[in-house]
Amino acid sequence: MSAESDALSGLSSIMLVDDSIILRDRLAEAFEERGFRVLVAGTCDEAVEKFKLTPTDLAVVDLRMPGRSGLSLIQDIKQISPDVRVLILSGFGSIATAIDAIKLGAVNFLPKPADVDDILNAFKRGGTEVEMPETDEEIPVPTLAQAEWEHIHRVLADCSNNISEASRRLGIHRRSLQRKLRKRAP
Repeated sequence: MSAESDALSGLSSIMLVDDSIILRDRLAEAFEERGFRVLVAGTCDEAVEKFKLTPTDLAVVDLRMPGRSGLSLIQDIKQISPDVRVLILSGFGSIATAIDAIKLGAVNFLPKPADVDDILNAFKRGGTEVEMPETDEEIPVPTLAQAEWEHIHRVLADCSNNISEASRRLGIHRRSLQRKLRKRAP
């Protein structure tokens, strides 16, 4: 058995912290299918409360969420459980942010979109082979559709999934927002 396949043996729980409900739930379902005990949270504060009650072996944290950023969450959960392995996910990362995340204790930094295999491989690589682009130009820039999708879901999360309030804040008709939400993520 190689060191890479051993890298995650014995780790059976993961916390997913992302304000995008759809992405978080899809990842949670995929991790559960692979035998992980999964905790989910939509904000840093919610994640800290859940993590205090039930620490996990691994944590996948979105960089940008309503309220505090994922970077501050790294420090909080590392104080609770220093052995937790944290991975930062972001659709808007930069080299400086990736370096900050690694300095705070993250084992790796992945751009969105990422699937379960990408995440598990990043955890397996750990800090031994952090793939950081040499320039900001190498970081994939989200398409307009991806940026819109993420913005809509962030506003929706801020409104506690209240469609009417989210449509008001976004400045679009409620039915238009509902149509956008029925579409698959770009």
